[in-house]
Amino acid sequence: MWNLIGFGLVVLIIVIFFAIIILIYNSLIKLQNGVEGAWSQINVQLERRSDLIDNLVETVKGYAAHEKTTFQEVARARSNLNNAETVKENEKADNILTGTLKSLFAVAENYPDLKADENFLELQDQLSATEDKIAQYRELYNEIVLTYNNKREVFPNNILANFFNFEEAEYFEHEPGEVPKVDF
Repeated sequence: MWNLIGFGLVVLIIVIFFAIIILIYNSLIKLQNGVEGAWSQINVQLERRSDLIDNLVETVKGYAAHEKTTFQEVARARSNLNNAETVKENEKADNILTGTLKSLFAVAENYPDLKADENFLELQDQLSATEDKIAQYRELYNEIVLTYNNKREVFPNNILANFFNFEEAEYFEHEPGEVPKVDF
């Protein structure tokens, strides 16, 4: 009788052990997918901003054709952002693009007719709204990364995370004070 109870107890402990492993694994997968989903939202907004910048550059070109260097820098920075693959590459390219946008807006300051152009004003509004969305999604992404990284680093999750190769997620940081002002 005790052998049967002992055997049942061992089976119960094994079942509980595997249930815990499955729960931890599934929670790590959900968080990892959350990180990827949040990054996807940032990427969508970065691409939208890139498209808006292209339209903005074309609008400014019509007024300031001799500002070729500024346009080339913005185009190069935009291309680098579009070709970035990792979070860190995106972070670096985004910061460079932000700097070139400041130059573009400085050029626009010199052209009163441009500042009054309806298309230019609409693009500014859209760009400003997109910058706000990027900031919101960056914050959400970083919160999810924090939750995921914490979950994968605490015991006993860290054992399973290492065993199943759950890698640490990178934060998407932005240099403080680098968001271009789009109001004229």
